[in-house]
Amino acid sequence: MIRLYLDEDVHKKVAIALRSRGYDVISAHEVQNWGISDSQQLAYAISQGRAVFTFNKGDFTRLHKECIQRGKSHFGILLSKQLPLHECNRRLTRFFYEHTSQEVKNNICWI
Repeated sequence: MIRLYLDEDVHKKVAIALRSRGYDVISAHEVQNWGISDSQQLAYAISQGRAVFTFNKGDFTRLHKECIQRGKSHFGILLSKQLPLHECNRRLTRFFYEHTSQEVKNNICWI
C-alpha cells in the first residue's frame, strides 16, 4: 500500500477524505510542516517512508533528478495540476487502486 504525504499546497481535507476510505495519508498541515522548503518537504516524506503528492511540478521534478543523481532514494513523487478537492480525491483513489508502493518508489507519477 502506498503511504502518502500531501505537501502544504494540497488542502488537508484531501487527507481526511482519503483516510476515511482506509488509505494511509497525512498532510503537511496536520504535522505543522507549513512554510518549509520543498527539499525539506521531500526529506520529511522520505523520513516517514511516504510518497509525496504535490501540485508543484517544477521544484519536485528538480528534486527527483537531484535524488537520482546523488544515488538517494525516495518513495515516489505524485504530481498533478491544481485540482478541485473532489477531483483530487477521485484521482488519488484511482491511483492507489492501480499502483503499488514498489511501482512509485524513486519515480515521478502524474495523476
